[in-house]
Amino acid sequence: MGAVRFGGAAVKLKAVDLFSGCGGLTLGLKQAGFEVRAALDVDPLAVETYKKNHPTTAVISDDIRSVTGRKLLRSARLRKGELDLVAGCPPCQGFSSLRTLNGGVKINEPMNDLVFEFVRIVEEALPRAVMLENVPGLFDDARLKQVTTRLEALGFRCKADVFDAVEFGVPQRRRRMILIGTRDFEPQFGRRARSRRTVKTAIYGLPKPGSGTDPLHDYEVNRAPHVDALIKKIPLNGGSRSDLPKSEQLQCHLDCDGFYDVYGRMSWSLPAPTVTGGCINPSKGRFLHPKQHRAITLREAALLQGFPKKYYFSMERGRYPAAQMIGNAFPPGLARSHAAALRQVLTRSCKRRGRS
Repeated sequence: MGAVRFGGAAVKLKAVDLFSGCGGLTLGLKQAGFEVRAALDVDPLAVETYKKNHPTTAVISDDIRSVTGRKLLRSARLRKGELDLVAGCPPCQGFSSLRTLNGGVKINEPMNDLVFEFVRIVEEALPRAVMLENVPGLFDDARLKQVTTRLEALGFRCKADVFDAVEFGVPQRRRRMILIGTRDFEPQFGRRARSRRTVKTAIYGLPKPGSGTDPLHDYEVNRAPHVDALIKKIPLNGGSRSDLPKSEQLQCHLDCDGFYDVYGRMSWSLPAPTVTGGCINPSKGRFLHPKQHRAITLREAALLQGFPKKYYFSMERGRYPAAQMIGNAFPPGLARSHAAALRQVLTRSCKRRGRS
């Protein structure tokens, strides 16, 4: 991928991926027709995973605050003004709402300001388009106005909105904010899918864990006997611990009025809940398999995010850091939809300018 044709001529669309993680955004960009020339991330485990899946992309393993737009362009083998798209997903923990039993609490997180590092790179590289993804909390944060003001000063027309990934072919409910901006045409968001995918369309038919050689699916899990006993009692295909009589629920659950999805099962006919870094732990949410008495595996979590079956994730530090990478990823299908809309805008501009 990476070249889009109009009138028989090929247009090469070049992108860079900031805060690239394990490569979900890059995968979506490639599927939409972009050539991802360079990527940047500070986490060594994510960088290892990214390189394995995207060997032709130059990867900078560093803190974005130490990287200049000039260095990024040099890695991408481009000059200022030659880049089509800067895309990225700055860390979003600081924009999330922590829920307690007393209500929502906002946290003051220094990583909130990394969105301005994204803007700085845009200012220094001067691409023709930008795409920024984050949690919905950024949509109502004052920083978003600062971001758009700086982008508009560069000549970008910007649009931002909140979308659910399930509307774009991803088999999970996952609300995310997307900001797009273009300097040549009015920006457009991606088209919603005609039908919705479900847990069944994503993971049905996989062999039971332990019967194969996939390290993301066939690892051994040992749980306390009382936890295994509880899991076996949860009704199949969408059941919850709240379906059980109080005499069969854990005391800690009885003492807590909330977090009802804990020890819940997914339903075959529905999309999955948001896949998080705790996705392989039934105590972290509705992460039990619809039929089997276990939590979903790492491979199943990756499939519910929209990654291909053979996508590599490093297990060097164990399964929980791998789960964190998967849960933090930008679903490729959501990225592909919005990047495809940007591709149409950019190729129209290329046609007008006679660029190949």
